[in-house]
Amino acid sequence: MRKDRILLVEDDSTLSFIIEDALMREGFDVVCAPDGEAGLKKFKDSGADLVIADVMMPRMDGFEMVRHIRVMSPSVPVLFLTARTSVEDVVKGFDIGANDYVRKPFGILELVVRIRALLKRTRPGDAEESQLVQGDCSLDFASQRLVVGGESIVLSHIEAVILDELFRHPNAVVEARTLMYRIWHNDDYNNLNRLHGFIYKLRRYLSQSSAVTLLNIRGVGYKLAVRG
Repeated sequence: MRKDRILLVEDDSTLSFIIEDALMREGFDVVCAPDGEAGLKKFKDSGADLVIADVMMPRMDGFEMVRHIRVMSPSVPVLFLTARTSVEDVVKGFDIGANDYVRKPFGILELVVRIRALLKRTRPGDAEESQLVQGDCSLDFASQRLVVGGESIVLSHIEAVILDELFRHPNAVVEARTLMYRIWHNDDYNNLNRLHGFIYKLRRYLSQSSAVTLLNIRGVGYKLAVRG
């Protein structure tokens, strides 16, 4: 049975060794790179089932590397490791295409759990679970694609997360704080305006649907209203 291949891009050699050793003990095939430039080359040469990347690195940072990776592979899971804690940095990472964000210092067990969760979403055997249908709209969370009336739309990771939560709870109110916790792991009030911005874009995407409407429930959250 083929092992899941993880590309680990981390400029701290000690931390890289610790993570590599722990993940290999968990049964993963791990390939390491010391910076974004080297990581991008390794991804081009042999790909990966999942990418773990530091943000602040010499030669090419994690953000820039993932921008290039997303052009080659829109669906490969990406997990950022970083000491940065500002909301802006977290939002930037997700906007670029990260699937998860782990702040340093972290426990190896937490990292392994998150890796397995990300890989599970993209395995062929779980494809059916990742595809949700409501009315004339379908969402494929793994590939981050929304189909509305036959038109395919490529989503950002945050857009896909929001729709995944709404598609799983049709005709029910999903609280704004629930979405913020799932996206940013907190319900900081400063994130509310950002969330509204994503909802505005998703409402435009869904405006072509004859069966699905994204409603704003004032002061509470949002509801995916499905007719028929």
